[in-house]
Amino acid sequence: MNKWIRAIGAGLLVAVWLGLAGWLWFGPKTEFSDAERRPLADAPELNKETLLNGSFMKEFESYTLDQFPMRDDFRQLKSMFHYYVLRQKDNNDIYVEDGYAAKLEYQVDQEAVDHALKLFNNIYKRFLKEKNTKVYLSIVPDKSYYLAEANGYLSLDYDAFFKTIQDGMPWATPIDITGSLDITDYYYTDTHWRQEELFDAAAALCNGLGVTAPKREEYTRVALERPFYGVYYGQAALPMDPDTMYILKNDLLDSYVTALAEQDPKTGAVSYKPAYESVYDLSKQDAKDMYEVYLSGSQSILRIENPNATTDRELIIFRDSFGSSMAPLLAQDYRYVTLVDIRHISSSMLNRFLDFENKDVLFLYSTSVLNNPGTNFKP
Repeated sequence: MNKWIRAIGAGLLVAVWLGLAGWLWFGPKTEFSDAERRPLADAPELNKETLLNGSFMKEFESYTLDQFPMRDDFRQLKSMFHYYVLRQKDNNDIYVEDGYAAKLEYQVDQEAVDHALKLFNNIYKRFLKEKNTKVYLSIVPDKSYYLAEANGYLSLDYDAFFKTIQDGMPWATPIDITGSLDITDYYYTDTHWRQEELFDAAAALCNGLGVTAPKREEYTRVALERPFYGVYYGQAALPMDPDTMYILKNDLLDSYVTALAEQDPKTGAVSYKPAYESVYDLSKQDAKDMYEVYLSGSQSILRIENPNATTDRELIIFRDSFGSSMAPLLAQDYRYVTLVDIRHISSSMLNRFLDFENKDVLFLYSTSVLNNPGTNFKP
């Protein structure tokens, strides 16, 4: 009897593995992981050269991990076991406290910081130093600034980090927004802050810039119908409720016109082509990253025009994705607010598109971008 039981068990095990192997080789392939927001590995090419140099086995391992049947289900099961059974404080470097998911970040990547500061200083020397500009710096703290240390997690020395950036940009007037934010101003499942909660931070920036701050009571919150699953939702692979994303509405915001910079390849003349209605690109509700609803996500150069501005002042913001939701709240007094993302345009080309004379210039970057070696700032 035991012999038959062992044989049946072995047969079932073999059948399961053969079924998984067949699914892996012949089943449908997934090109992109919505949960992890990254492309998944494809089957490697099998030939004499890839076998001899070892690349086939290396790529095959990545392929089997990425295309494993029911991969997301197994990822969640593994994460729940580590988090709830083994009681690990984090999973995949993501931890959850009070419903907020955040990433462990406690070491300064000095090479990444030095690279950013070198580039910012080159921009200042080439385009700003000899112009009649007022230059400002504000650093957006990541969620761990408000979450990590209070809950017993390793934490970046933020005061030292802020000082390093400020000391490296002595020509920029710092504007501190850390005291005008708290953890409730961020999404539960994502790294970003919530636009509808940014009025205190916007006021701090506007006061530093010397312009009128937005008043919360003058805006209406409108919830988007689609739930927002932030980047940490997939990375943590833990059961979490999605966020609700809001946009702000009033007559002033509705009057803003957004436009993308274009250069004529023959004449070199720069013009701005209207991009979409208002400051929200609602078609991005169906994008892989729903946060791109704000100013259509990352764009090399995008301008907000305020036809009702009472002054001719202009603001240029060097920014990452956090600036997409903040910029419309800074535009009340400005005729133009131009957002520049030097991850998508070479900084050496800026003078072809922008005139910095008599402009306000704000460097608005998050700690997670400044401290990330993967940030691809373009020289």
